[in-house]
Amino acid sequence: MRLVLKLLFFFGLLCGAVSSFSLDREAFSITKYDLNLQIEPEQHRLGARGKITLRNDTGTPQKIAVLQVSSSLDWRSIRAGDKALQFVTQPLTSDIDHTGGLSEAIVTLPQEVAPHATIELDIAYEGIIVLDATRLTRIGTPEDVAKNSDWDRIDENFTGLRGAGYVAWYPIATDVANLSEGDDLYEVLSRWKRREAGSSMRLQGDISASSEASDAEVLFSGMNCDADDSQGAKRPRGTADCTRARSRLDPPALLIGDYRRVERSSIEVRYLAGHEAAAGRVADATESALSIITDWFGPIEHRAQTADLPDTGAAAFESGSLLLVPLSSANLNSAGLAAAHQLAHASLVSLRPWIEEGLAHFAQALYLERQSGRQAALDYMGVHRSALTTVEASDAAVGDETKRSLVNTVNEELYRSKAMCVWWMLRDMIGDAALKKAIASYQPEEDKDPAYMQHLIAAQTQRDLGWFFDDWVYHDRGLPEFKVESAYASKIPTKGFMLTITLENLGTAGAEVPVDVRFASGELRKRIEVRAKGKATVRIETPAAPQEIRVNDGSVPESETTNNVFKIELPKN
Repeated sequence: MRLVLKLLFFFGLLCGAVSSFSLDREAFSITKYDLNLQIEPEQHRLGARGKITLRNDTGTPQKIAVLQVSSSLDWRSIRAGDKALQFVTQPLTSDIDHTGGLSEAIVTLPQEVAPHATIELDIAYEGIIVLDATRLTRIGTPEDVAKNSDWDRIDENFTGLRGAGYVAWYPIATDVANLSEGDDLYEVLSRWKRREAGSSMRLQGDISASSEASDAEVLFSGMNCDADDSQGAKRPRGTADCTRARSRLDPPALLIGDYRRVERSSIEVRYLAGHEAAAGRVADATESALSIITDWFGPIEHRAQTADLPDTGAAAFESGSLLLVPLSSANLNSAGLAAAHQLAHASLVSLRPWIEEGLAHFAQALYLERQSGRQAALDYMGVHRSALTTVEASDAAVGDETKRSLVNTVNEELYRSKAMCVWWMLRDMIGDAALKKAIASYQPEEDKDPAYMQHLIAAQTQRDLGWFFDDWVYHDRGLPEFKVESAYASKIPTKGFMLTITLENLGTAGAEVPVDVRFASGELRKRIEVRAKGKATVRIETPAAPQEIRVNDGSVPESETTNNVFKIELPKN
């Protein structure tokens, strides 16, 4: 009894010590993972042993580190060299994991770690991972919708684990994230991704043999996997030895299933029984998209990958050039569109979402333009513009424009949809050749300044686009709103007409917008640059009497488009 009281007293002192200071959960980043995973599908069990390297990212020495895994996993040991370290575990409510919680270990390190210095730890944890949508159902999401979104689990028929933001099946260190508080989860996840950008990871996977899993294939997304052991012998199915240096922001994902393969020069499609025809169509669509992608982004660095999901209602998921989607229910008519996105990721890597994701969505618009013309691309962008207009309207009165900017935002509508529009506008302003050269010169390891891409573009054009980047990339100034303030047409000696147009931008962001002048036998187009809250005047000579002016063909996002048409009244004389 006395021993029990002593232990309780010690535990109370330790907990009191932890609560007596502000716990900095993001003081350390994990720069290196070297983990051996033992997976038992029939038991839904994951066991992990290995080493991680922590780096002190603060400006002061640190003696306490925080490590977190899913709440369904338990910490077994944490050591530094031969020394077992003292640590306290506690449950932590956080929506960065599908269970809505984390198992947190507060670790007392053997000595203080100096700023920017590192320490290597040996760790062990284990537990089960089953389908769990608690974080979504507790905020009112219908259960079937929640399970289709959070489909991660270890199961005898299929295993899919998507990493931090879905399941913390490898150690992380983040602040609490709450889905019910706006962009809180995405802000926490974004900070974690940026802190660990460039970290290295080695994962060795081994599936315990069972009737269902003995022939399973292990896939770690975004990793180079060695199919041979050190003696050159082929590894059996159900094992893997994979490494990667994290040069992009997507978290690693783990898949295990009884997959077959369809392979092409640009893609590898893993499909489940009965889905061979769908897999072939996906592979063919990807090959058809390859030429437009290589034309704009150069040769692909590695083949894209698509993997089948067993649940027909499961939400699709992308991780770099890997797409997880149920092939049985996939809209194969859009397979080429998805392929353009994947191949763009396989060609260009960036730690900046507005470049990485913005260009991938831009690639989809380019693909549609190649397939069906410019209007098809604009129609596709129009779907994104509609959502973007809503986001910009709701964000206009909250937050600051620097935090919402493309270089800082964690909002997917902004770094995907708005960024796509930005790339399209840049293309219209400087031309295909100049933008292709700028993209080709992009080196992610050199991108240490938010203005890096602007400088690459500036090197290919004589135009000063500083105002454009300031309004659209470095700040979120909202959207433009164009209207024709006045238009006056007069006859000229050549029997044509001279039309003088004054265009006004009522919005808070400047842009170069196309202006179409229509007359009985056709139309003419001019591009006009109008800064925020400004005006610009242009003169256009037409061969016949001008009848109508249309501002913006849909290539520039606007807050209001109902005033974009202007009817011209000619003088009676």
